Amino acid sequence: MAAKGGELKLLGVWDSPYVNRVQIMLNLKGISYEYIEEDLLNKSKLLLNSNPVHKKVPVLIHDGKPIAESQVIVQYLDEVFSGTGPSVLPADPYKRATARFWAAFVDDKVGSPWHTILFAREAEKKADAAARIITALGTLEGAFKDCSRGGDYFGGDGIGFVDVVLGSYLGWFKVFEKMVGVRVLDAARTPLLAAWGERFAAADAAKDVLPSDVDKVIEFLQTFLD
Repeated sequence: MAAKGGELKLLGVWDSPYVNRVQIMLNLKGISYEYIEEDLLNKSKLLLNSNPVHKKVPVLIHDGKPIAESQVIVQYLDEVFSGTGPSVLPADPYKRATARFWAAFVDDKVGSPWHTILFAREAEKKADAAARIITALGTLEGAFKDCSRGGDYFGGDGIGFVDVVLGSYLGWFKVFEKMVGVRVLDAARTPLLAAWGERFAAADAAKDVLPSDVDKVIEFLQTFLD
């Protein structure tokens, strides 16, 4: 389907949090697009040509022009389709910079340990990575209180940039619980974030995007580990 403002294609993998956040953003904006599922063990020429530097998903192709890296894509969509749907980045420069800071924090302090849990062979490394995520979520509990200003989301009353970035990991938190035996997002430790997570996962833009079948995710992951 063609999107308002040009044709959009999204190259992705169904359980990738980085792909999921782009899908959530497109849903928030109400933008139509063509989704193309990639086989990461046999990457398509379209993917390799569209992202020759990293050769990774997601890649958004807008009128034939590729944009790579999930946070970059989300911000691109917010700017290019500024008149369509809600904006996730605030107009105020300071608030916008703050949102970008916390989004970068999420991918550094949550995303990096996420990779370790997925691919480390040693149980100790997986457990240490889960502990690092728990520490990061403790910091984000305070950030949520400051950024939300009493609202339901980091963006206040509506879903914002940090919500999209952090929210894309929610399905994987349940996977970690089965893989490592640790609940990283726990209401006893971070009650504000736990409540936020339930709201975000149930939001129209996210509920049909985030992976919910834990066993299916683990089975899919196993294809890269064998």
